[in-house]
Amino acid sequence: MGKKRILVVDASALIAGYNPLSIREEQYSVPAVGEELVSGSLPHTRFRTAVESRRLRVQVPSPTFIERAREESKKIGDVAFLSEADIQVLALALELKNAGYHPFIVTDDYSIQNVANQVGIEFTPLATFGIRYRQYWILYCPACHRRYPADYRRKTCEVCGTRLKRKPLRKVPIKEGEAS
Repeated sequence: MGKKRILVVDASALIAGYNPLSIREEQYSVPAVGEELVSGSLPHTRFRTAVESRRLRVQVPSPTFIERAREESKKIGDVAFLSEADIQVLALALELKNAGYHPFIVTDDYSIQNVANQVGIEFTPLATFGIRYRQYWILYCPACHRRYPADYRRKTCEVCGTRLKRKPLRKVPIKEGEAS
């Protein structure tokens, strides 16, 4: 028998209309997802109701897996485009995978999908088609063409002061079955 399939829910899924109460599979999320949702909104109400009815388990990932998710997102160049909740969703999926489960992240967030693919975690988009390529990103200056690492914190070029842009350095096609 294979590993038990579980779902890890991101805020974008709830915003897209995902209802944890209508799903029978075991589901997890992180507290930061609830904090990202607007209080009183339908997605926030779904989240809170699912947690209160114990259909959605909220778990804080361990610091070890948060650091791993952050490092993997730096490698691929998405770290600056992920919220703390996004990092925690990825970290929780990594931790659950390490515990012997088969996690699927439910998300429409392309950066989460990109990093999930990088670390071998499947994802399920709802309102979008999902990513077709794993992209490795860099930051660059469109004026003087200087390149910066994807985790560079400044928004402007240190040489000429022009606002930095992001572009794919490399695209890797996602094989069939890597994303659901």
